[in-house]
Amino acid sequence: MRSIWNGAISFGLVSIPIKLVNATESHSISFRQIHLADGGRVRYRKVCELDGEEVSAAEIGKGYEEADGSVIPITDEDLAQLPLATAKTIEIMSFVPADEIDPLQMDAAYYLAANGATAAKPYTLLREALKRSRKVAIAKFALRGRERLGMLRVVDDVIAMHGLLWPDEIRVPEGVAPDVEVTVRDAELDLADALMATLGEVELASLHDDYRDAVEAMIAAKAGGAFEPAEATVEPAGGQVIDLMAALEKSVRAAKASRGEGGDGDGGAGEAGTASGTEAEVTPMRRRGGAGRKTAAAPKAVGGKKSTAASAKKTAAAAKTTSKKKSTTAKSTTAKAGTGKATAAGSGTTKSTAAKSTSSASTKKAGTAAGAKKAATPRKRASA
Repeated sequence: MRSIWNGAISFGLVSIPIKLVNATESHSISFRQIHLADGGRVRYRKVCELDGEEVSAAEIGKGYEEADGSVIPITDEDLAQLPLATAKTIEIMSFVPADEIDPLQMDAAYYLAANGATAAKPYTLLREALKRSRKVAIAKFALRGRERLGMLRVVDDVIAMHGLLWPDEIRVPEGVAPDVEVTVRDAELDLADALMATLGEVELASLHDDYRDAVEAMIAAKAGGAFEPAEATVEPAGGQVIDLMAALEKSVRAAKASRGEGGDGDGGAGEAGTASGTEAEVTPMRRRGGAGRKTAAAPKAVGGKKSTAASAKKTAAAAKTTSKKKSTTAKSTTAKAGTGKATAAGSGTTKSTAAKSTSSASTKKAGTAAGAKKAATPRKRASA
């Protein structure tokens, strides 16, 4: 691997010559900008703003722009003459437990390779000291025009260095957390714990970039002329109200199924769901039969100007309605008495009562009709 920086590790009075090598690499697929009309490559050209001429890399240097717009040229020789101890040295400042380093501070990673045979012994000494202490070294170094903070730790048989951001470069997460008060129940936490336990652990070496694989397959298909884009199913974003308990239970079942685990799939999820107390309440509906038990409203008093015959007809119609309602009620009572836990004797008594009620209703109907005719006849003769 090609080194990007040569220097030394300053470990007290011990100096260890090292070479800095990139520990990571990007496998992301990069695209070129092209002219859509003819597919020609579109390039960026570095042009001087004063004369409009394109300049080469050898003609480009550094400069610092002041507030008034004037530029002060800075050369590599100027930077090399700075009285900075870390210009060519990784200076170890202290040793701290690894858990004291916030992962937010970690930046790029490098391998530190021993530079020459004389560096093998002090390099191994520092590596073994880091292993035994179970600590990491905090150091300062200068790279690419600026001083940086670093963390040295052991990876296999190599000393690795992680670039660290300075503490003042970590932003305070103001306004990031939810601004509403949320209560999480124990049952929901139990389900979350069950899901975490079901998912378990994974070997990081087994993970790979699915998106990159899909892009590579698409490029290969387009190169062969057999690419047919499929419509991707996009889930609607935001604004959905979900049942958190149901989603957690479903996730636990899906995770168990993917791992081929047996059982009913609910496990503790069902118990937690019961404990959450989210049972549905059933409201009984009102019976429609109760409306038939209401007594018909009495007819209004007959005024002096209204026809007595019309009143008699209304009275007869009301009597018929009352008789029908009573008969319907008697039938309903008979049907109810015939079903259930009633005895045969009770059922017979109910039928007898219903028969008497029907006979009485018929008698009243006949009497009411006759009375209405008698009341109507004298009135007609008097008017004649």
